[in-house]
Amino acid sequence: MTDTSLDLTGQLLIAMPGMGDPRFAHAVIFLAAHSDEGAMGLIVNKPAEGLSLKDVLDQLPLEPPKDSQTLGVHIGGPVETGRGFVLHSDEYRSSLQTLAIEGGFGLTATLDILEDIAAGRGPEKALLTLGYAGWGPQQLEGELGMNGWLTCDANRALVFDLPDDEKWAAAVNSLGIDPTGLSAAAGRA
Repeated sequence: MTDTSLDLTGQLLIAMPGMGDPRFAHAVIFLAAHSDEGAMGLIVNKPAEGLSLKDVLDQLPLEPPKDSQTLGVHIGGPVETGRGFVLHSDEYRSSLQTLAIEGGFGLTATLDILEDIAAGRGPEKALLTLGYAGWGPQQLEGELGMNGWLTCDANRALVFDLPDDEKWAAAVNSLGIDPTGLSAAAGRA
């Protein structure tokens, strides 16, 4: 019988140095869902270079934002890279479907959030991602057991306000750890 009490929904995964998969090197991933069935998260610190909200809206039957608001596009992960997800502050609710996540977050993957953002009615804080990171049953737990990831509490300032290139170190620092002291080699005591 396996212990199913581990639920990291709403937490951040922090890639350890030496991560074997270069797509996740220095990644900070917001876990939107974690259960016995697996896990789903969004990388929050890997911008999709050269892509903006306007570029995404140009591919859809939507008008670009009326104000000067810019919303960068992030690489959310290697799964379903053509699908968009908006991780946002929890005061916004889609008229179609928003997943409420503890800690002040929401996740919306329906077109209406982009319409609302374009019209200036969107969430106060938001990250648009293309694709997601996914794990099958017990896969993430195995990677955690092999010291592939650290976990920490998610906070809106780290996820939404910090520059992308500062998020990894800030997440590590939130654990009271100096990032320069982390080793790329895994080990066990």
